[in-house]
Formats: sequence, structure tokens, C-alpha cells
Amino acid sequence: MKFAGIRFGRRTAGACVPPQARYPRAVPSAPIATRRASISLIADRAHYERVTLSIARAQTSVWIASANVKQLLIEAPIGTRDRARGRYVPILDTLQSLADRGVQVRLLHATPPSRPFREELAARAKRLVRPAFEMRACPRVHLKMIAIDGALLYLGSANFTGAGLGAKGDGRRNFEMGILTDDEWMLDQVQARFDRIWRGVECAACRMRDKCPAPLDGLFGPRAISGGSPSLRASRRT
Repeated sequence: MKFAGIRFGRRTAGACVPPQARYPRAVPSAPIATRRASISLIADRAHYERVTLSIARAQTSVWIASANVKQLLIEAPIGTRDRARGRYVPILDTLQSLADRGVQVRLLHATPPSRPFREELAARAKRLVRPAFEMRACPRVHLKMIAIDGALLYLGSANFTGAGLGAKGDGRRNFEMGILTDDEWMLDQVQARFDRIWRGVECAACRMRDKCPAPLDGLFGPRAISGGSPSLRASRRT
């Protein structure tokens, strides 16, 4: 097979065997829900321009899931002295502004945030408080998603880090790829999954629960697990 002038693979005796004979047929453990939806494919710098910058325009909610959380710098807002001087500011400035306006910000992560992020967070401890701003940890979280106002969804490879979503130059950022969509069905499916993890619904069946430092199902008692979270539709802009 040729691709961009490069030859991959080599014909062998097994190449003539039908695929179904060479590989066992996969049997899904549960039905896979599918749907045709309009999506945009984004890569590399587009993550910053189309995802990170959209967070600042949120009106009701921003739900973020990431395996890793690190210091994430963005361009200073237009019209500020920092912007005129070409400076960059922490994304927590944006999240603090959202929380001050009553926007619900939820950050679900797996590993402990980096030291610079924790220091920035501590400096805002009096303003970044529940219920406007919350962070919860689950060591099994590996999904990377951002849902803004229940109206815009990002799914892809980028963690909530500077190299993934920050304003780094092309030579310093990760190679990332993902999709953006406003499809309501996809938004509902992804937010429902986020919500189940957030409320600890998945904890009881988790085989890592005994090793988890702080299982989420122990945060607020049975009510949080049985349905104490606001409806997903309520997070949508009206």
C-alpha cells in the first residue's frame, strides 16, 4: 500500500486469506449507539483557537474532563495592558471570571494537577468556590472532552494542558486531533457519561475502588448518586 510516496507492508502468503478467516469476529458486549452528525475536524493550533477561546464565551456551564491538568496559558484579553505587552495569562483567570458571572465550571481529572496549576488555584481559593467552580478526581478518567453551555462539544486527544490546549507556538505544542460538534444527541450522551462519573455512579462497580484515595460516591452521600445533579438540558443556553 502506498501513501504519500511511502510503501507500507509487503505481500505475504497470508495476504490472500480473507480478513474474516485471519481475525476472530469481535462480539460487542453491548449495543453501540450510532448517529449521523455534523462535526468539524480540528488539529494542533485549532484546539486553542476553536476550543480554548470558546470557553471564555460560556454563558451557563463549562464541563471539562482530562487525564492531566497542567498550567495552561492563554493570550491576555484584548484591550488589556497585558495584551498590549504581548503577555500570556493563566486559564484560571478565565475560569475565575466565569465563576464570578455564575457560570458552572466543572473539571474532572485523573492525576493530581501540576504544581504551577495548584499554586494559581490556591491564589484564587476565595473566589473559585462551589458551586460555581468544582474539581473532582477519578484515577480512571482518561477521556478528554469539553462541553460548553450544553451547546458545543469537543472530543479528542488534548488534555487540559498548555501543550494540548494552550497558546504555545507550533514548535512547542503537542500534535493533537479532535472533533467539534453541536449535535444535541452527542452532547447528551457525553454529558450523561461525565455526570455519572462526576456523581460517583460508576464507583460501586469499579475494581479500583479499594485503591482509590477518595471515591466520588463518598462525597455527598446517596442523594448525589441517585440523581442530585441538575438535568443536562438545564445546562443549555436559552
